[in-house]
Amino acid sequence: MCVCVCERDTKKNPVMATSPTLHKVIMVGKAAVGKSALTLQFMYDEFEEDYEPSKVSSYSKKVVLDGEEVQANILDTAGQEDYAAIRDNYYRSGEGFLLVFSITEHESFTATMEFREHILRVKMEEDKIPLLLVGNKSDLEERRQVSVDEARGKAEEWGVQYVETSAKTRANVDKVFFDLMREVQGKKISENKDKNRNENNKMSCKERCCFL
Repeated sequence: MCVCVCERDTKKNPVMATSPTLHKVIMVGKAAVGKSALTLQFMYDEFEEDYEPSKVSSYSKKVVLDGEEVQANILDTAGQEDYAAIRDNYYRSGEGFLLVFSITEHESFTATMEFREHILRVKMEEDKIPLLLVGNKSDLEERRQVSVDEARGKAEEWGVQYVETSAKTRANVDKVFFDLMREVQGKKISENKDKNRNENNKMSCKERCCFL
């Protein structure tokens, strides 16, 4: 006679100390649009007008995001815009992207379209990539070449948020980093829910037949 017994794992996971959730942010855009200046303002509350980075820089900072301590890892791709192979590796590792242009240079705005397409190609397995379109140098309004309406229209077309910043005056600097990390966090939560749901659907009673 075969007796089937339904088994469930009732072991409780031990409580373990957890480190802050890590969010990987990639700064993307043409040279001289202010990617490094935005990063330095967010990291150290300082502005260096003549800062000219020549290589990739990585920064790490613990912040409180909506009541939870998280760690922001920021990769500034300055100096690597023309090295596609290197850039692809950075894009693959990124969880969220700040796509930066200067409102004083229309060419830098046009370039964001190519950068975005490149990101989508590299991360083709992802449905919705956390990304913000950032118009930097808002303190130079008198030199504006990209209108708010034009930039906002492109952001709406892409289904992303558009924010104007000034690394010099610190306007909206924290906002773009925190808003992007919220999107990254939201995506992770959604993916975890989907994963748990799939696991629950697959989980069934393990049957062990005991022959008597």
